[in-house]
Amino acid sequence: MNGNGNGNGSGSGRTAGVAGVNLLALRSHNGALVLDLLRTAGVAGISRLELAERTGLTPQAVSKITARLRADGLVTEAGYRASTGGKPRTVLRLVPDAGHAVGLHLDRDELTAVLCDLTGTVVAERRGPLNLGAGADAVVEGAAREVEALLAAASESRTAMPDDPTHESYGSPLLPVLGVGVALPGPLDHLHGILHRVTGFPEWDGFPLRAALARRLGMPVVVDKDTNAAALGLAAIAGAHGSFAYLHLGTGLGAGLVIDGVVHRGARTRAGEFGHQVVQLDGPLCECGNRGCVEALCLAAMARGDVDEAARVLGTGAANLVGLLDIELVLLGGRTIEARPDVFVRGVGIVLDEWARLQGEDPAVPVRVVEGGASGVAEGAAQLLLAPLFGRADG
Repeated sequence: MNGNGNGNGSGSGRTAGVAGVNLLALRSHNGALVLDLLRTAGVAGISRLELAERTGLTPQAVSKITARLRADGLVTEAGYRASTGGKPRTVLRLVPDAGHAVGLHLDRDELTAVLCDLTGTVVAERRGPLNLGAGADAVVEGAAREVEALLAAASESRTAMPDDPTHESYGSPLLPVLGVGVALPGPLDHLHGILHRVTGFPEWDGFPLRAALARRLGMPVVVDKDTNAAALGLAAIAGAHGSFAYLHLGTGLGAGLVIDGVVHRGARTRAGEFGHQVVQLDGPLCECGNRGCVEALCLAAMARGDVDEAARVLGTGAANLVGLLDIELVLLGGRTIEARPDVFVRGVGIVLDEWARLQGEDPAVPVRVVEGGASGVAEGAAQLLLAPLFGRADG
């Protein structure tokens, strides 16, 4: 199983039971517009005339694009719709299982892998322990085996399904997969898939994770910070075009920032290192080397069992973000928050209410806990591959 670590992270091999998919080659602007409308139309579908009206493309251009999409197995007919004049219009719909993406969340102590179809729906999932400090070779091999097991199980399920004309792509025993999106703690260089000094695991500094995993699996790999991936997933699912911050508190603390509907990573993928803003100059030493970081204070409060204090500290950091970026919404997630969501929503909300009062603003920026639970970051990692296919900004 051979691969390479070239600029797009693609490999030349192929995981057993998985068909290579050239969907990434379809990333033309007009094709993406049409695909995204087909995706949002769901099983009801949409006609070529409606596609032309909503994209501004000519009917001839839409016909050419949809013909190509049908030839590639991405689109099929979904019946007919009554017309105001002339013959009924043919309705088209996306074939969700014509392509899949693997989302892989490598947390400091846990691995989550999901397989998503083209709509982002999770069709298979695996979870297990992980020691990020076990060394690069062991982590890459363990992650690759989990991905292979996930795909093997999904391929077996696919071949076991009976013939059904509504499942156009079940005829092949191979599972069409775009690649693997990997999300893990930063900082890192998402353009080249190279890790920097992951907080608490300095031995990862400079490791080319994307190239190593692509070589091992023989398929394209994309790497990003866990918080960025989660934010991308939230923006894709909600179709959000506004600005929000996703604050993730688990074994560490970070943020994913979406500005005007686009994930903001910064010039060196360092945007969102939220946990390492200093809010107490003489505070406890953080693993990053500074004192009084939000992450260190939050984790220390949790270690003492003082959840209210952890929420207050998190709210202080959130208020800084609101003041700096003028975001419209604060979203909370991660296993620590999921264990006591009411306390964190209330605590962060109190701080933001006070900040808004001091600024003379009303109402304060709202605070909510995200849905999706433990697989949310992994689902966002799958969107690293799916979002560009539908023309949704990947930053």
